[in-house]
Amino acid sequence: MPAERPPAIQHDPSLVREDIAGPDAVTAPYPVYLQGWVTRGFGRGSKDLGCPTANLPDSSIEGVPLETGVHFGFARVLCTGEHDAVFPMVMSIGWNPFYNNDTRTAEVHVLHDYPSDFYGKELRVVVLGYVRPEYNYASMDALIKDINHDKVVALNSVASDRPAYARFQTDAFFSKPTDLEPLPAGHDPARPREKPAQPSV
Repeated sequence: MPAERPPAIQHDPSLVREDIAGPDAVTAPYPVYLQGWVTRGFGRGSKDLGCPTANLPDSSIEGVPLETGVHFGFARVLCTGEHDAVFPMVMSIGWNPFYNNDTRTAEVHVLHDYPSDFYGKELRVVVLGYVRPEYNYASMDALIKDINHDKVVALNSVASDRPAYARFQTDAFFSKPTDLEPLPAGHDPARPREKPAQPSV
């Protein structure tokens, strides 16, 4: 049975945010390991928010014990050349109430500049900690401001001066042979996802 969307938490613009997240050690339910073929989302990450995301299939988070909200960790897109490496990431799991999504999605922003899209590539993610809840925002500017702060938090939280987290950049999960089932014949991972109704701001 699909998860039911919870009531949205309204964002408080007066909230003072920290620049780092998580205790000194990685604690349960982390680390959480996710993988899947990158699929196309709603196309808002780059166009609206200036934050391109790699979207995991919805099935990749079914039954996964992760709270709705923003998380940090590491990710690898299995591609070629210098871009095939493990980088810090920030990840949103939830319904994105600002856009009125009707399904729970996993959107990963890898903190690295890729030269092109990578739909259909394998994405591996190690989730290490929680950044903040998922909010509904009064404006696009407020959402973008929080997203930019999320990136800062993610980078600081896995920095080399936090070895309990930084060590996961070389986790064996990132270098193991692939065990994903091939994409179904005729499936186009670059096909845009159907968009729900757009917000009125």
